[in-house]
Amino acid sequence: MAAAPDVAVLIGSQNDWDVMKAAVETLRDYGVSCEARVLSAHRTPDELAEYVQNADRAGTKVFIAAAGMAAHLAGAVAARTTRPVLAVPLANSELNGLDALLATVQMPPGVPVGTLAVGRAGAINAALLAVSILAVGRPELAEKLRAGRQKRAAQVLAAKLA
Repeated sequence: MAAAPDVAVLIGSQNDWDVMKAAVETLRDYGVSCEARVLSAHRTPDELAEYVQNADRAGTKVFIAAAGMAAHLAGAVAARTTRPVLAVPLANSELNGLDALLATVQMPPGVPVGTLAVGRAGAINAALLAVSILAVGRPELAEKLRAGRQKRAAQVLAAKLA
């Protein structure tokens, strides 16, 4: 049996992939094992529950869940694991993600979900936060994070304005 991925990236719909592939790409850039799945809190609740329970048992360390509108995916995941769950609200409705953001951040006490920005920035930051969580026990990841921040700082400092 293959080892569990460090991070599971779950999306509520195939339509969410255009945004969330940035999270997977970021994780892979840092050498973090991950897998991405389409599972819906509303359309496939039994399959979602089974996946999360199996991934948790197998040793997946962090879950990233992205959904729009009612955005119940992250909460449904958090209800089934004590592992960190990071949410990325998506702008899939006329409310441009505000509905998803509010639904995600309003978790009841005792079922925490870390919520990132709406959209692509949130996808990338969710991946970086997952790497940070993993880096607590993996110094090589902490070093990669430091190097990544230094690189981004150098890009800002090198920017030239007309």
